[in-house]
Amino acid sequence: MSLAETRFDVVGIGNAIVDVVAQADEAFVRENGLVKGAMTLIDEARADELYALMPPGVEMSGGSAANAIAGIASLGGSAGYIGKVRDDQLGDVFRHDIRASGVHFETSPATHGPATARCLIAVTPDAQRTMQTFLGASVDLAPDDVPEELVVSAQITYLEGYLWDRPQAKAAFLRAAELAHGAGRKIALTLSDPFCVERHRAEFVDLVERHVDVLFANEHEAMALYETESFDEALARLRERCDVVALTRSEQGSVVVAGDELHAIAPEPVHVVDSTGAGDLYAAGFLYGLTHGLDLAVCGRVASICAAEVISHYGARPLVRLSELLAAAAIGEQAASEVS
Repeated sequence: MSLAETRFDVVGIGNAIVDVVAQADEAFVRENGLVKGAMTLIDEARADELYALMPPGVEMSGGSAANAIAGIASLGGSAGYIGKVRDDQLGDVFRHDIRASGVHFETSPATHGPATARCLIAVTPDAQRTMQTFLGASVDLAPDDVPEELVVSAQITYLEGYLWDRPQAKAAFLRAAELAHGAGRKIALTLSDPFCVERHRAEFVDLVERHVDVLFANEHEAMALYETESFDEALARLRERCDVVALTRSEQGSVVVAGDELHAIAPEPVHVVDSTGAGDLYAAGFLYGLTHGLDLAVCGRVASICAAEVISHYGARPLVRLSELLAAAAIGEQAASEVS
């Protein structure tokens, strides 16, 4: 397939998860032995136990890459998603939600095995989110679930580090990278969490250096990848290995590098309510800008606008059309002129 036959700006591959988000106090985190601010993997029995103990919450389709892809659709971009659910109630919730957001999703559900994945998110008053994740059917994604025609029709295929665990999921990533690069396309990766980096450091280094064109990480993940306590050293090493690197630094904003270019991006002013999805929506805004020909500094600003919207309320999906926020910032007009 030629580059002229572009169907999607971005196709994401990740854990198809239903998020259950609830406001909780510090006592709930402490009394249930949760590691505050971290993502902990749990089994199905523990997921059922914690779900019964959680305060009332909101259920919505989630997963890191799925959140980013939904954000791209909200910006007005064309987006597809590949992820595995079970043919159960939560699988139906995921399928309905992501399609309703304007995302192309056709991955066949599993008919046996673990239930659809879920992430139980306790948001404390300080806006920290503590996540207990049952990965369920999502980790059973296999190379056969990655359609060639979908990957080669996307400018960028976006991979979620959380999914890098089981051999068949790794094989699915490598298949996507081979297909994308064979068609002259790009691969983007988010490192997802320091927990993932610590578990898979050597494999992540190999993945980044051999297969990744655009990398997203926060400063802790970047430093963990190369086992350094210096942000500048981690940045220097990454800029030698990827075409574009975007590193987030919480209240310090983000840094974007590409070759000799370096841009320090200021964060958007916002009252933080729930930090869930901040990195996902940052990636959404950046990838939207990148696939619409915007300068890297503008890509970073779009990313910051999207991240600010999602942390201003509970939940990992935007509550307003992100395209409207870009229009208000006069960025939408620039994007349209760049691609017209």
